[in-house]
Amino acid sequence: GTSLGHLETMSSAKRTTGNAMEKKAARQFMDIAVQEAKEGVERAEGGPFGAVIVNKDGQVVSRAHNMVLQSNDPTAHAEMVAIRKASSRLGRFDLSDCKIYTTCEPCPMCFGAIHWAKIPLCVYSATNIDAANAGFDNVNIFNEIRNTVTAEERKCAMQQQAHSGAVDVMKLKYDLY
Repeated sequence: GTSLGHLETMSSAKRTTGNAMEKKAARQFMDIAVQEAKEGVERAEGGPFGAVIVNKDGQVVSRAHNMVLQSNDPTAHAEMVAIRKASSRLGRFDLSDCKIYTTCEPCPMCFGAIHWAKIPLCVYSATNIDAANAGFDNVNIFNEIRNTVTAEERKCAMQQQAHSGAVDVMKLKYDLY
């Protein structure tokens, strides 16, 4: 009985130590993301957002900030730039062995990219409400996705144009995975 109790205590201690170490590492990675965000603003390259992608060994694979203004690319959000850099550096689009740390809760586009990159954990700091209060309001995008806005409120009208070729080309298969 005593040795089992000792093992349980050791196991609990290891979990606590592991959690403390993970929290410290998460804080360090978020510090890097915040540095990236500040750098982007100071250089007038984009909005105040930063992101860091870390591999399973805790090594930074990529770090980035919003580059929308510098690149004139509305998709150059920090998460998108970080994913592109990580994929290029690693030579693959499957980032399932990585985590992403980002200064703000991802917008729908960035969430989609994180999903498609198969990143299993996104750690963020500021919320979308914080972003909206700072002038970066994604609420309408979320509402359009949920289809809870009127046609007049839509920023982008959606219209389907049926074409059999579009469906046929989807049937062409090749080995992605």
